[in-house]
Order: sequence, then C-alpha cells, then structure tokens
Amino acid sequence: MSSTKPVVIVTRKLPEATEARMQELFDTRLNDDDAPMSNADLMAAMQSADVLVPTVTDYISADLIAQAGERLKLIANYGNGVDNIDLPAARERGISVTNTPGVLTEDTADMTMALLLAVPRRISEGARLLHSGDWKGWSPTLLPGRRIWGKQLGIVGMGRIGTALARRARGFGLEIHYHNRRPVHPDVEDELEATYWESLDQMLSRMDIISVNCPRTPATFHLLSRRRLELIQPHAYLVNTSRGEVIDERALGDLIDAGKIAGAGLDVFEHEPAVDPRLLASDNVLLLPHLSSATVEGRHEMGEKVIVNIRAFVDGHKPPDRVLETMF
Repeated sequence: MSSTKPVVIVTRKLPEATEARMQELFDTRLNDDDAPMSNADLMAAMQSADVLVPTVTDYISADLIAQAGERLKLIANYGNGVDNIDLPAARERGISVTNTPGVLTEDTADMTMALLLAVPRRISEGARLLHSGDWKGWSPTLLPGRRIWGKQLGIVGMGRIGTALARRARGFGLEIHYHNRRPVHPDVEDELEATYWESLDQMLSRMDIISVNCPRTPATFHLLSRRRLELIQPHAYLVNTSRGEVIDERALGDLIDAGKIAGAGLDVFEHEPAVDPRLLASDNVLLLPHLSSATVEGRHEMGEKVIVNIRAFVDGHKPPDRVLETMF
C-alpha cells in the first residue's frame, strides 16, 4: 500500500477515543449520525475505501463485494461475528477480513448469566409490577419463580463464551451439559464437571435451561428448528445471546404462546430490529436490544483490535485477527 494514509470508511459511530485515534492514523471517514448505511451507501463506500470498517448491522453481500473498488483490500469488522460478510466472495476478490475476537467473551457471558437468572426468577415481571404502582405488598403467592441451584444447563456451542458461561453457572450450582461439534479438552471438561452430548436432540429434551452460544454459520441457521424446539420440556427456559437466526423465532413464539416452553431470555432476534409481537407481549419472555457485548471496556477494546488489524495490514503484515472460511 502507498505511503499516503489509507482511506478508512467507518459505517457506524464508534467510541470517541477509537474515532480520534483512527483519524490520527488514517484518512478516516466517519458516520457522525450513526444511521445504518443503505446498500447504496455501502456500495459507494466500498468503491472509494482502502479499508471498510463495518458492524453487525451491515450486510456485506457477494453483490456488494463484486462491485467494490480495486482499492478495497481489507474489511476490518468491528465485532466478533462475521456472518454479516460473504467470506467466499471476499476471498475471490482478494479482500482480507478481520474481526475482534476474545474481547467480548466475558461481557457476553455476564449478560447470558444475567438472563439465565432473570427469566426463571421473574425479575422483569417483578420490576414491572413495582413500577406500575399496583404492588400491594408481600404475598406468599406473588410471582413464584424457579430455583436455579441444582438445575441442568445445556449449552449449545462450547467455545470461548460457552466456556465462560459454564464457569459462572457452576458458581450458581448448575450442572453443566453441552453440545459442540467436538468435545472440549478433557482438562476443561474435568474443571467444569461438564457432560458432552453428541446428540443435540437428546440434550434439548433433558435440560432445565438451554443457552445458545454458537456462532451463526450456514450450518447453524435455524439449528433450533421448530422440531428441535418442540423437544424442550414445558418447564424449561431458553436463553440466546449469540445470533437470532440460530432459532426459528416464529416457532418459538408459537411454543411460548402455547405454554410448551416456560420462558425465554433473548438479546438477539432473527430479523433485527424487528421482533415477533408475541414475544414482545409475553410476560414469560425478557427481551434486550442486542446488549450482550455493550460495555464501555468491551467497545474500547474492540476499537483497539480494529486499529491493530488495519495498521498491520497497511504495514504489509498479516493482521492478527484475520478470518478464514475454514474457521467456521
């Protein structure tokens, strides 16, 4: 790349410190109003940038990549998941893709644990009752929830976040079970006293709480299909902080409505920002607007990783967080 500063186009508003540092280092074009870019805006950006910094809200399709300018050589994703980027198309065009792994693990595990506690104990229902002004005082039958201690937690996807969740859940007395493409290292399994289930169907049918922590890939789209959701016991709870598309949201709404799943805690949705109205209306469902990774520290560290990846690439080195199709 030439000695002039590379043109870096950022699709959403990032933390102030991150933007300031990027402006020092690169010829950076920012999105000051934070409005998601349209396809036309993305196409214009990709035709003039050396580096594009998208987020989860930007779908970088094969069509957009095919029309990208010759200058575009790096897509430095501000986020861990890269299901918003067509990786094969990027490879065909010789465009490298990076992400921000590792820095969101603990934050996402914290939020998953919060949902896992909040839904069975009916915390959001209690808060709504108090704020409504209708609370008449303590009662033996007021909003009884379910005990967490001693229950079986089934984790779908035992990567960094799933493992971090398991460590937290052990402290709350939960039994750890998991389904993964392959078993984790025996030392990790022993530490967590975790049980591996090769069959996802069998695990779903036996758990008290299920947490979805796998990445969104073609293989995990609707991994929790209607058929699989129907295997979940009526007293069980479902938590998802990974990607909305992993769950058939319409089917989940049907089962929640019918009382065939006790409740759910969801931070991600299949058609964000749209949410199934039945889930919005249900007292048994706690919904959050994709906040799992939203900490001051996490957002700052994501920005640092983006900058490191861009600088390495500009200096002619392989970026440390380069994403390859074979990783998924």
